[in-house]
Amino acid sequence: MPLPKKALIIGAGIAGIATAIRLAVKGYQVEVYEANSYPGGKLSQFEQDGYRFDAGPSLFTMPQYVEELFKLAGKTPSDYFRYQKLDVVCRYFYEDGTRLTAYANASKFSDEIQEKTGEPAAAVKHYLDNSSTVYNITNHVFLERSLHRLKTYLCWDTVKSILRFGKIDAFRTMHKANEVFFKDKRIVQFFDRYATYNGSNPYNAPATLNVIPHLEQHFGAYFPEKGMYNITSCLVELAESLGIKFHYNNPVAEIALQGHKVRGIKTNDEVIEGDLVVSNMDIWFTYHKLLSSRPKLHPQKILNQERSSSALIFYWGIRDQFSELDLHNIFFSADYEAEFNHIWKEKEIYHDPTIYLNISSKYKPDDAPESCENWFVMINVPANTGQDWDALIAGARENVLNKLSRLLSKDIRKLIANESILDPRSIESRTSSYQGSLYGTSSNSRFAAFLRHANKSSKIKGLYFCGGSVHPGGGIPLCLLSAKIVSELVD
Repeated sequence: MPLPKKALIIGAGIAGIATAIRLAVKGYQVEVYEANSYPGGKLSQFEQDGYRFDAGPSLFTMPQYVEELFKLAGKTPSDYFRYQKLDVVCRYFYEDGTRLTAYANASKFSDEIQEKTGEPAAAVKHYLDNSSTVYNITNHVFLERSLHRLKTYLCWDTVKSILRFGKIDAFRTMHKANEVFFKDKRIVQFFDRYATYNGSNPYNAPATLNVIPHLEQHFGAYFPEKGMYNITSCLVELAESLGIKFHYNNPVAEIALQGHKVRGIKTNDEVIEGDLVVSNMDIWFTYHKLLSSRPKLHPQKILNQERSSSALIFYWGIRDQFSELDLHNIFFSADYEAEFNHIWKEKEIYHDPTIYLNISSKYKPDDAPESCENWFVMINVPANTGQDWDALIAGARENVLNKLSRLLSKDIRKLIANESILDPRSIESRTSSYQGSLYGTSSNSRFAAFLRHANKSSKIKGLYFCGGSVHPGGGIPLCLLSAKIVSELVD
């Protein structure tokens, strides 16, 4: 009996782990090489002085993509991974004093908007119906399949989607579309915010991205019983049960080639041979670090594309509890366009940033000491192009504290028990995300979906790519779908 083929995965991010599981189920011998001492990439965790923090992604949608991995392995998902659906997706705070609760129930949500802003509930329902239409047209083509294979375009589903292309609203921006749907500027701002879910600018990004509210509102938002990091830990447990080997503290130095064919990977001057290699590393570093000796194989146009935005995160242990806050909270800036201009045009941080505040201890009380809360406080910032980040961070910290203290009517400074900070520089150094961008390239053009790097190399046989910097994009659901696409391409 011949030995099973060997697959080598570079990076134990969520997409790398999912790819490893899918290939193991197909009969491959799989080994994963990770530079850090822990798995998960951005989806990791840490503790400080009795407070636990999920370090990265904090919104969990489309749990079926996690469950699918257990089912493929013949396991019962609930034996490994449990979660609950949120009745309240997020709470929103505006500078004019308006407070909105985004209920998971669409009718209740629409009524809330009408009551608080006067925007008709029927307009919200119409918008969500449009979001659903865009999803139904794009999902099977743009998200679940490779856009770089002729076979994709020969499917009847694809033909039907192409015939309905006009309905995905690709030729105007998100903001322009939202201004047509709504009269109230607060609700336009509300739906413009979804551009930040993939690190883009609503004033430039195509209105096709108005599909995102459907993912959150229709499919729902969830919270894993043990926190976001449990997604990583339970998938690693599943992977190990399938015989997958993880090599931590083991950075890959080079993808070894024999001509234009993968030979394996090189670590610590040792070549580990494999039949195929899947890179879960950011595509920019995959080429510039792991294939640096073969510049003629670099897809320069793709690598030179505009990067997505990054993030500045303050992890604060707070010696108090706030009943008006929930798991997810947003504090909007007064001038949204000015904020995005600062991020994208001036490459700096606006003095009045929109603040995202996540508090996992609302649903997992042991994440903070009694009568305390663990605050994950994030603002969108530009990718790192050499700014004076120490100065920017100091100014942003003061502005964030002033804004939260004013809107919550309490001096937050006095409540901070401990602090850690993550900025674009440390995001790059810890997760190999070029310039600290969270989602690879931005989606600030109508053809962005087609311009992302493919999941399979067209120049190197046996080389594949997964993760947020390649098709179909960033965020947990899309990273898991990239793994699915890779496994199908391997077939």
